[in-house]
Amino acid sequence: LTARAPRYPLAAYPLPSLTQHTQLTCRLTGLAMLIITLFNVYIIFASLQVLDTKDLQVFKVTVNGQDAKFGFGQKHSFKGTPLEIAFPFELRRGQEAIVEISFESSPKSSALQWFTPEQTSGKKHPFLFSQCQAAHCRAILPCQDTPAVKLTYYAEVSVPKELVALMSAHRDGEMPDPEDSSRKIYRFSQNVPIPCYLIALVVGALESREIGPRTLVWAEKELVDKSAYEFAEAEAMLQTAEDLAGPYVWGQYDLLVLPPSFPYGGMENPCLTFVTPTLLAGDRSLSSVIAHEISHSWTGNLVTNKTWEHFWLNEGHTVYLERRIGGRLFGEQLRQFQALGGWRELQNTINTLGETNPITNLVPNLKEIDLDAAYSSVPYEKGFALLFHLEQLLGGPDVFIGFLKAYIQQFAYKSITTEDWKKFLYSYFKDKVDVLDKVDWNSWLHAPGMPPVKPIYDMTLANACVALSQRWIQAKESDLCTFNSADLKGMSSHQLIEFLALLLLEAPLPVSHVKRMQEVYNFNAITNSEIRFRWLRLCIQAKWEEAIPLALKMATDQGRMKFTRPLFRDLYSFDKSRDLAVKTFLEHRACMHPVTSMLVGKDLKQDQ
Repeated sequence: LTARAPRYPLAAYPLPSLTQHTQLTCRLTGLAMLIITLFNVYIIFASLQVLDTKDLQVFKVTVNGQDAKFGFGQKHSFKGTPLEIAFPFELRRGQEAIVEISFESSPKSSALQWFTPEQTSGKKHPFLFSQCQAAHCRAILPCQDTPAVKLTYYAEVSVPKELVALMSAHRDGEMPDPEDSSRKIYRFSQNVPIPCYLIALVVGALESREIGPRTLVWAEKELVDKSAYEFAEAEAMLQTAEDLAGPYVWGQYDLLVLPPSFPYGGMENPCLTFVTPTLLAGDRSLSSVIAHEISHSWTGNLVTNKTWEHFWLNEGHTVYLERRIGGRLFGEQLRQFQALGGWRELQNTINTLGETNPITNLVPNLKEIDLDAAYSSVPYEKGFALLFHLEQLLGGPDVFIGFLKAYIQQFAYKSITTEDWKKFLYSYFKDKVDVLDKVDWNSWLHAPGMPPVKPIYDMTLANACVALSQRWIQAKESDLCTFNSADLKGMSSHQLIEFLALLLLEAPLPVSHVKRMQEVYNFNAITNSEIRFRWLRLCIQAKWEEAIPLALKMATDQGRMKFTRPLFRDLYSFDKSRDLAVKTFLEHRACMHPVTSMLVGKDLKQDQ
């Protein structure tokens, strides 16, 4: 393979000079082990290259065709092990070095989940998917596993010919594997520079459906048609995002529905967004997650946090853009309602983590902290709240979207810090410096707990949720007969989610109340994952024993950490279900994603 100059689809954004261009060739030797060979790393001013690895075996390293000495440094408990490569010759300033590394990943790689055929929907073929965010790409290949470094890549993947391989890149075709007639090779290229955490790979018995001029939805055949219906609004969301944020530079925008154990709602891998099947509500009511992942094409993938302390730059801006898309497509009242729901979610998270917990800082200190353990809704919702507050201070939505578009133009293809963002904010609003100076920046950015200011929200859609939740909170047992199914008449699924979320912020309801709620509303029959999750948490917190098997089933039928971790924590806190929660977790642990298994194990005091 020879290095190719990176190509960029649009000249809409100024391009930085790249310090690293990577081509990688990967070969899947059956679904048993992943082997990837890394080519063409540009290294400047170096005779020693240090790369991140985690549980990798390295067999050979060459530099410009010459054998190079290499060794591993001291292993860190969660960061992995540095791979140190000594160059066999002195490098001159600006000289290109081609580093080839032959290596193999571990079957227990923290970035990969392998499924037996029995664990898939089709039951016939194995399945593999990767999840590299935040710092797990090093568990697939040696790399500079930091969002501060961006690269392009080319890859070839050899798989059994009955399976399909996809990556976070453009599909460059397929061909028979010349070394094995039972296999075929898929080729991929990503010509826009990305951080390593956005390298992604999936292999399985996948089918696709076209849902837009630049969008396919991929899934196992048992789910592909349902998925195509659920995500049919993707093109409208893409067009709205382009209008708000600028040109879409990635070309294709495909969606992939993963098996239920996928630990997140979605993952913004460029050209191939990964999503959880828990979004398949049947009524497109959970499609805001798609708007969120689409928005990452600008905020996160194009403009990236330089280190994970500044994660809110990725997520706060993405939530802001996601809700602007929803406002354009479905009305400003819905944007305001979802913004208020985000504030409630932030309250719930801070109640769980503790209002003095430094992890709840918008810009936390993450030194020697496992990034997976630090993950929460804080960078999403506290970050959004800051931007929503600034929108209201600086002239409203139309004015602030002008700033967002200029911000993306200024920092496209770069990795930045909060200080870079703040300097540009002051520069853009130079006529409103007096307003910006009144913002309590230290409290917003560097203090734990809830923000110092609550933005103003339109309560039109929220009032019915507040009124009904207050009726239940204040009701005596003698009042329970006043509730009936008509209470929910005219309420959308979004409002039902908010109603239950409000109840979760209060002291647990008596068992008599949740029993009556089931009688009149029949929440047990609802399959919408967001409603069901909050309802089951409400039941377990009320110590309703009949809900225990339902909560355990939801906690194990899917592995989205947003649902699985709180359900297991609630079950563990309930003395009648604690032992059963631990037993169920241990029985299902082997089928969980490695990160989910690790974090739920900590929650249940079952650390390995």
